[in-house]
Amino acid sequence: MFVDRAKILVKGGDGGRGCVSFRREAYVPRGGPDGGKGGQGGSVFLVAVSHQNTLLPLRYHTEYRAERGRHGSSSNRTGRDGGDLTISVPPGTLAVDLTNGETIGEVLKEGDRLLVARGGRGGRGNRAFLSQHNRAPRQSDPGEPGQERWIQVDLKVLADVGLLGFPNAGKSTLLASLSAARPRIGSYPFTTISPVLGTAEVDNHSFIIADIPGIIEGAHHGAGLGLQFLRHVQRTRVLLHVVDASGTSGRDPAADLVSVVDEVRRFDPDLLLRPQLVVASKRDLARGREVLTQLEQAAGRLGLDVLPVSAARGEGLVDLKRRLFAMLDVDTGEACA
Repeated sequence: MFVDRAKILVKGGDGGRGCVSFRREAYVPRGGPDGGKGGQGGSVFLVAVSHQNTLLPLRYHTEYRAERGRHGSSSNRTGRDGGDLTISVPPGTLAVDLTNGETIGEVLKEGDRLLVARGGRGGRGNRAFLSQHNRAPRQSDPGEPGQERWIQVDLKVLADVGLLGFPNAGKSTLLASLSAARPRIGSYPFTTISPVLGTAEVDNHSFIIADIPGIIEGAHHGAGLGLQFLRHVQRTRVLLHVVDASGTSGRDPAADLVSVVDEVRRFDPDLLLRPQLVVASKRDLARGREVLTQLEQAAGRLGLDVLPVSAARGEGLVDLKRRLFAMLDVDTGEACA
């Protein structure tokens, strides 16, 4: 089950209480205060782990509390610090404070850590209050409470290339042909209901491709699968528009391309500043050059190139992978893998 959003309560450990104690030894009638301070409470962190690709565990376990610090003790002994608590999440996870809507931060790659709830400081023991005017202090600090808040955790799929298009445009078939991924493939709408990732390899290089569930008109308002999946496009570096150019579906490929680009623009105009390419899929089923010509004209008006491919026959796939890798290389200035 793919879960990309969860709300959880995170609580840093309370700081330990400071100790009130006086040195008591034979022949030391005025030993003075020797109460130690309390330990620091543990903090709560989000940690990115690459083997995890869903927030499902957070859907069923919604409270995360770090260990509290131990109390101080006599002989000026400091209490033990509470242990930190780490929550494993997939790379590309964003945390938002639900109280004020502010973004706490995000973890993007394996091993990244994000502090989401700070532990409280330990309280001072009575030794810390010793002064010339107070030689026998009897006060101490209770220790600070740990930070507590509800946060929303969002997973935005991280991929180099995002496949966009209407349902049944051939995105899942194309992903299966370009990588070892095995998405569900069918001849009905919304075969893909959650993003599927695959790794494409070409000329000893590799990059990640994400099959984004089909977009329909009004998606930017939440229609169909809508905003739930459009936001995954924000975490792709190259947009690959997949259009059914077979001429057998009864749809207008040129109009489909314009509609998808318009939905992306309405959702986030900045996304269209990223490198883009149009794939005319199912070219082995094309009923004539006219369909492809109309698609190329529509793409040209949008400033986009069209690359015909046939996933079923494996035609044009190597050229497509090389083209995509070149676009990624230009975009970042370095290879992806």
